[in-house]
Amino acid sequence: MGHDHGHGAAPVSASARHLGPLAAAFGIAAAFMVVELVVGLATRSLALISDAAHMLTDVVGVGLALAAIVVARRSTGRPGRTFGLYRAEVLAALANAVLLFGVAGYVGYEAATRLADPPEVPGLPVLIAASLGLLANVVSFLLLRKGSTESLNVRGAYLEVLADLIGSLGVLLSGAITLLFGWRYADPIVGVAIGLFVLPRTWTLARRSLRILFQHAPERVDIDELTRALCGLPGVTGVHDLHVWTLTSGMEVASAHLDIDNGVDQSDVLREAQHLLATRYRIEHATLQLEVDGASATCHELSW
Repeated sequence: MGHDHGHGAAPVSASARHLGPLAAAFGIAAAFMVVELVVGLATRSLALISDAAHMLTDVVGVGLALAAIVVARRSTGRPGRTFGLYRAEVLAALANAVLLFGVAGYVGYEAATRLADPPEVPGLPVLIAASLGLLANVVSFLLLRKGSTESLNVRGAYLEVLADLIGSLGVLLSGAITLLFGWRYADPIVGVAIGLFVLPRTWTLARRSLRILFQHAPERVDIDELTRALCGLPGVTGVHDLHVWTLTSGMEVASAHLDIDNGVDQSDVLREAQHLLATRYRIEHATLQLEVDGASATCHELSW
């Protein structure tokens, strides 16, 4: 006997609930990215170009996040797409991480070529552009902060904005040092620092995205503990073929075969198992198969 527990309506992902803030952050990042890039190229400021490149990843990354939400919402419920395209959001988060790794590599290369003979960078235009970029990043940071705790997709965009916010502070520092002291090394050094700052956070984002794509169990779920909890339910004698994975942020899915005693009320077992998964482990979509009197023997004949 099998049972699939879920809501009648198509689920709404955590990212979709923050569509408005994402769209606003996209517009802000696009506008100020152009400002920083133009001023950075005109002044030959590596720090400003680095910050503009990070803001470019904001534009691309938030754009990917928005596109992923739209694709996932439109595809849900179509024949053959039983889980919709919610994984598009995870792919967008992974793409963001790849972009950030690429930017860090580019900035490092450019800095290495400039350290021997750093160009003269005018401090005032850099200072003004960095101030505008800082303002844009603060607004975007506040817009995305809440959603970053609920969605991996939104968190990818949030981390890029956070990196840009720190980067804008660094550019302000380099511009001030250049303006006050004329020290040419300030700009390339800050450019490298901006690139290195984001790497640990980018690695975390990439690792979490890959865990979902490889269908690993969520880090918060202890599979051995979950197995013992299910085995402890009245009438359950064993658990096998237990699988727990994440569809997208905030949407965990499970399936399992439960061995039960002959004569127990199967509806009661299903109800208790679903209640356990939903309340203790926050898994609200689960498919459970109940097997009586050794019916599970055929489950172990699979070649994989």
